[in-house]
Amino acid sequence: MSSPLFRTKNVEQSIQDTEEPEHSLKKSLSALDLTVFGVGVIIGTGIFVLTGQVAKNNAGPAVSLAFVAAGVVCALAALCYAEFASTVPVAGSAYTFSYASLGELPAWIIGWDLVLEFALGTAVVAVGWSGYIRSLLDNAGWHLPEYLAGRDNASGFGFDILAAALVLVLTGILVLGMKLSARITSLVVAIKVVVVLIVIIAGAFFVKGSNYQPFIPKAQSVEAAGNLKAPLIQLMFGWAPSNFGVMGIFTAASVVFFAFIGFDIVATAAEETRHPQRDMPRGILGSLLICTVLYVAVSVVVTGMQKYTKLSVQAPLADAFKSIGHPWYAGVISFGAAVGLTTVCMILLLGQTRVFFAMSRDGLLPRFFSRVHPRFRTPHRPTILLGVVIAIVAGFTSLSELAELVNIGTLFAFVVVAISVIILRRTRPDLPRAFRTPLVPVLPILSVCASLWLMLNLPAETWLRFAIWMVIGFLVYFLYGRRHSQLALSERTPSEAPRPPAGNAP
Repeated sequence: MSSPLFRTKNVEQSIQDTEEPEHSLKKSLSALDLTVFGVGVIIGTGIFVLTGQVAKNNAGPAVSLAFVAAGVVCALAALCYAEFASTVPVAGSAYTFSYASLGELPAWIIGWDLVLEFALGTAVVAVGWSGYIRSLLDNAGWHLPEYLAGRDNASGFGFDILAAALVLVLTGILVLGMKLSARITSLVVAIKVVVVLIVIIAGAFFVKGSNYQPFIPKAQSVEAAGNLKAPLIQLMFGWAPSNFGVMGIFTAASVVFFAFIGFDIVATAAEETRHPQRDMPRGILGSLLICTVLYVAVSVVVTGMQKYTKLSVQAPLADAFKSIGHPWYAGVISFGAAVGLTTVCMILLLGQTRVFFAMSRDGLLPRFFSRVHPRFRTPHRPTILLGVVIAIVAGFTSLSELAELVNIGTLFAFVVVAISVIILRRTRPDLPRAFRTPLVPVLPILSVCASLWLMLNLPAETWLRFAIWMVIGFLVYFLYGRRHSQLALSERTPSEAPRPPAGNAP
């Protein structure tokens, strides 16, 4: 592809750019830090918030199978991410990988997609965190005014003051440095894993076999073809029910998939890892395996404790223990969930700022955002900008409007990374690869097909919103990024290069 739209930035140049003093990030993370980051972000909204929603509306007790299906899709993608992250240890994750293999325009598309994914993901988690904090406050007899409790809880104007405040506080922590973030994450993840184990062990004593009947509820009637909230596959082929039945499991998987997006965020920290070739695959694959096992166990226990039709949507784990007369456990879970969701929010925000930083360093976004803080060596400018914007979004947006849009962005990134692995194997077979994805090209192709399948099970309304965001991205690229790209500037002939001001002539 000779078109400037598909010019690639070779791996050597990407790595060389990380060595520029004004644009280089501090290397301070180990394999343990990466695994903790992965577990910290994966165990979050998906298990503490979305379990009740998908069990009640889509899959019933078979929600555990939805987690298995989503985990398999993620495992296929994780193997592709592991190869790239160890081969191209540069901030930006899928954006950087596609720049090295597919070209500038595809890289811009995926980078623009990741900015949306991580921004809305941060907002979703902040809103979920706010729900658990309000539950704790209500138990203590303290009630926030309706207009400060968010759109889901207000009849008129509603701003979620707790969600916005969380994002702003975490923005400050990220500006202060990665090592501080890693230490805070380690402490919080320990608390969160203990809470999950409490749910599994304590809840197992209250499981009733009758609550699993029927394990896969009978499929409900298919929604009208004109309803944009129906899955896209239903509108295309007219045969996929959106609620319950076997297809309901796949619909549920496309929603709970949000719970697994942590490992691709681990890849965004490759540039800040001391030994990325060795530690990135360990962090990505290890965190995914740990969390999948915990997810399945929790979903089995919770749907066995309480009938799926009665599960809470906002705080299903805590409310399940309340329903059986154990409010003490509910309080512990609400506390652990609230504390645990802070790390999810922080790492999602971390991932977004690193992608934004990498795009600005390449000139596709203003280079103003690519300078790091002279003392903390963090990308403070995009962190502050994005933190403020996300705080506003989290304050004014409801949970249900955000989660599905995050999922389609993540799945799209998985498709691009899998294709990039195949292309880079053919174009740069000489590159040293500390980790190699097995069964190429079969496994990456399976990853693409599985991701596309889950994407088709998302509502057409979500596809429409995603398309609008992509159109905006194309406009930004052709009006700004294409002309200011570092690759474009380096390729200009002397006659095309900008002339210096007259006063600078010798």
